[in-house]
Amino acid sequence: MSEPVNVKILDREYTVGVEPGEREGLTAAAHLLDARMREVRGGNRMAAIDRVAVLAALNLAHELLQLRGQAETRDQALAQTLGELNRKLDGLFDTAR
Repeated sequence: MSEPVNVKILDREYTVGVEPGEREGLTAAAHLLDARMREVRGGNRMAAIDRVAVLAALNLAHELLQLRGQAETRDQALAQTLGELNRKLDGLFDTAR
């Protein structure tokens, strides 16, 4: 059952329903989004909020894709290292027999 949570982004309040236990995550996400939107808006208080929101979302999506790519590269390197270790262990067991 979701519960209403109020968050403030660019001085506007929004009510969002979240599942129990997700309140902290939503609040952290709202703070991150607020900070990014303020960064994008800069000193231009007259900037259209929809444009600011889209640019902030684009920046966050770009960061997410970069992190996913880094994680994928790391996972591939780890899988390769584990494969090499397994081959070495198999070789040790074969010589021990």
